Amino acid sequence: MSLRIRSVCEEDVGALVELSLLAWAPVFSSFEQLLGPDIFAMVYPDWRKSQREGVETVCRAGGKIVVGVTESDGIAVGFVAVELDIAEHTGEVHMLAVHPADQNVGIGTQLNEWALERMKESGMKLAVLSAGGDSSHAPARRSYEKAGYTALPLVRYYKDL
Repeated sequence: MSLRIRSVCEEDVGALVELSLLAWAPVFSSFEQLLGPDIFAMVYPDWRKSQREGVETVCRAGGKIVVGVTESDGIAVGFVAVELDIAEHTGEVHMLAVHPADQNVGIGTQLNEWALERMKESGMKLAVLSAGGDSSHAPARRSYEKAGYTALPLVRYYKDL
């Protein structure tokens, strides 16, 4: 497998949407199990649509959002989207996804390293990101901790009324 990370281009958007939906399906399944179907439907009425729109938006944003795409033999297998806040000297990872068939081989780690390097090159002093505390996010949390992030445990509660 020959891997390289490059900047996103318009031709990538459809493939990145599809791989992200595959990568994030277990996350939303976990959320539905944890929240139950009623609360899940209120919080995430159409997660596929919102995730599709989110990926399309970051891929086409340009400027303060940089997106790196990992290719394996010319096929997009992962991506990371980073927002650079020049005024606050903070870089925030908004999205990171690896195709399920290519997970657990170090691609997430490489994308994290790429993101952190772009932040440093842009003069950022702090890198931040958020990840779920559920079991479906365990691989992502391992990748972030491997990259040197420090977790601040937070809990968000929901209640059906």
